[in-house]
Amino acid sequence: MNPSFDNTQNAFAYKSTSDLKKARFLFSVIQSPLVVSLATKLTPALMQSGLPINGLIRSTIFNQFVGGETLEESARVVKQLSAYQVQVILDYGVEAKEGEENFDLVTEHIIEAIEFSALQCNVPFVSVKITGVASMALLENLNDAPRLRSGIHDSEEDNAAWERVKERMHAICEVAAEKGVGVLIDAEETWIQDPIDRLAIELMSVYNKEKVVVYNTYQLYRHDRLRFLQMSHSIAKDKQFILGAKLVRGAYMEKERERAQKNGYASPIHENKEAVDTDFNKAVDYCLQNIDSIALLLASHNEHSNQLAMQTMQNKQIENKHPRIHFSQLYGMSDHITFNMAEAGYSVSKYLPFGPIKDVIPYLMRRAEENSSVNGQTGRELVLIRKELARRKMK
Repeated sequence: MNPSFDNTQNAFAYKSTSDLKKARFLFSVIQSPLVVSLATKLTPALMQSGLPINGLIRSTIFNQFVGGETLEESARVVKQLSAYQVQVILDYGVEAKEGEENFDLVTEHIIEAIEFSALQCNVPFVSVKITGVASMALLENLNDAPRLRSGIHDSEEDNAAWERVKERMHAICEVAAEKGVGVLIDAEETWIQDPIDRLAIELMSVYNKEKVVVYNTYQLYRHDRLRFLQMSHSIAKDKQFILGAKLVRGAYMEKERERAQKNGYASPIHENKEAVDTDFNKAVDYCLQNIDSIALLLASHNEHSNQLAMQTMQNKQIENKHPRIHFSQLYGMSDHITFNMAEAGYSVSKYLPFGPIKDVIPYLMRRAEENSSVNGQTGRELVLIRKELARRKMK
């Protein structure tokens, strides 16, 4: 039997009643797009002004969505989740600053996170944003380069910069392969995604021969990604490596549509949610049908998609803890999915960012915006929190 996502006792067992009340307040506030819009604009300025608002941010949105300011602080959350058989994907959640020194520093932080993960019993993955180790301008240039497909680019300066990016990523993957930790390469905007995809394939062809180290991320709100997933799998079979596929719906919908309209090209995004859901579920099914040569990380807050995947696994008699199948949700959200799946014996994790408060503000603002814009997400969180608080009150 598949687990019920309505079991709030399992979902919130790790949270005190005080923590649940704080979460109820936070989700009530971020239900309002107007409030979120104002907070998004004002918070960075207030942080820079020197006003004492760190405590307020830490006790609310930071504690809800972030593991801590350092790896050492995050270790407390990692240990807490481990007690409930929930694993962790670590993410250095600091928005990268431009410049080679900053890119090298981010690389060092990611390697530190990998080494930390190897010492834990429940941290199988570390997340990496290529924009943390490469400049946006470089990625845009490479994305637009007409001869990139043949491996030739006109600019020697760009070529040298791209070689340094590849060196950083190989350094990260070398340590990850040695330590037995997976590397999840995040998806980015369409206008910089092409070189990221090519780099991901290159890295997988090196590190995914015997085991799965590197995963690329496929945003299924793009109407070309199901086909690209299948193409990636074909390349993997030809080059004899295991495809690592992290499946998500996507994170840049409004930005992508606005840019397409402004620049007069066809939107890369599906026209409606139904089309996105269809492609996402087809992609999950494709990976499960080819689990002998694909490692799947299903990263979704959609209850139906998770239930469908579990049902397919049962139908195909795939064990719950299959080594190539992993589920994940963001820390601070969808605990009813994560903890009930963990209770049922599935491999499931929380995506856990860490970093100094002032540096993870952009990440926190995105979380708030996404919660206010995703239809029904915040409402569902509130219903479940209120249900659990009422259950505890009746005890």
